[in-house]
Amino acid sequence: MKRIMTVIGGVVLTALIAVGGVSAQQAKHSGSIQVKNEDEAGLAGMAKISLDSAVNAALQAVPGKALKAELENENGYLVYGVEIAKADHQIADVKVDAGDGKVLKIDTDQKDNEGHEREDSDNGHEEGGER
Repeated sequence: MKRIMTVIGGVVLTALIAVGGVSAQQAKHSGSIQVKNEDEAGLAGMAKISLDSAVNAALQAVPGKALKAELENENGYLVYGVEIAKADHQIADVKVDAGDGKVLKIDTDQKDNEGHEREDSDNGHEEGGER
């Protein structure tokens, strides 16, 4: 009987790990426009929102000054990458969905106590509402 419980416990543990793995993969941001090839030149024609709209969405999520914005293929999805200089002199990299204008991810470069750069990420951030 003890052996049966051990086998059942192992199966349950394996199932929980598998489900956790799927959840971790789903936690990665995605977008509404899939990029099927690596043709960088064709990305602009696929975007549904303008560069200005993406920058405005990014600035609503992270106040500061937009330094750079460009279309990117991020994990197979079309996004705008917007770099923002914040008031505290940190640089935030904001990923905005090129299809619906939602903020998908915010990465902030920070310096640790020794002056080395480290990157913090707000992977679960999603901005709602229309822009």
